[in-house]
Amino acid sequence: MNQALLASLLGLSSAIVWGAGDFCGGQASRRAAVLSVLALAEFTGFVLLIAAGFIVHETFPVAAAMAWSVAAGLSATIGLGSLYKGLSIGRASVVAPVSAVIGAIIPALFTAYRLGLPGGVKILGFVLALAAIVLASQSNREAKGKKAISFALLAGVGFGGFFIFMNQASGLHSTFFPLAIARGFPIPIMLLLLYIRKIAILPSRETAGSILLTGILDAAGTVLFLFSSTLGRLDVATILSSLFPASTVILSSIILHEKISLLQKIGVVLALTAILLIVW
Repeated sequence: MNQALLASLLGLSSAIVWGAGDFCGGQASRRAAVLSVLALAEFTGFVLLIAAGFIVHETFPVAAAMAWSVAAGLSATIGLGSLYKGLSIGRASVVAPVSAVIGAIIPALFTAYRLGLPGGVKILGFVLALAAIVLASQSNREAKGKKAISFALLAGVGFGGFFIFMNQASGLHSTFFPLAIARGFPIPIMLLLLYIRKIAILPSRETAGSILLTGILDAAGTVLFLFSSTLGRLDVATILSSLFPASTVILSSIILHEKISLLQKIGVVLALTAILLIVW
């Protein structure tokens, strides 16, 4: 299989997995403190990634990769925490797309600055993908909408930073251990905040399953994204993985019975078209 095509398929797979994980995280955050959800989800991912690194006998990252991983971990924590908070107070069909489009634009601009613009067909795909993401955010009319959008914007900045920092770390010949460092470094900080705020660390039985699934899916999606960005261009991997709101919206429609507007349906069609153009 062509390496660029494989990279694109991995990026698209990360979007599907990430979207499912974000749905689970948002649902858990409706019943438990966001910080508690995030800490346990991060710990779950940390354990899985450490185990994977030892299983494949991966070389422990050098100091530079560790530094990039720490920066990526802090950025991702801000992004995920903001996203889960936004999902807990707003509509998934609004919060997820807004965070995705901001998270996609930042690395795309970074890559264009470093490597130049991709081919014309891919640029058209990028434009359609961003339009598809934006269309999904046009149905919000709730009182808490502005606050939810603020968290979505902050989440997008966090995700954009994570994409760039993690790509730098993975470029230094490691995969699972840098991701484990990114997951593990913020955990003590979150535990300290939980202690200071007197928030229970362990969730109820009703939310434990959702949180664990969130951690598993988020870690899996991150691995898929990292492979995609390593095999191909960072901007292509980012744009494709940023289509994760489609997965979140579909699950919200099926499970929560959130209605999908005409604009959102158009967005799905544009997203499918964009995928074909990007992987061309």
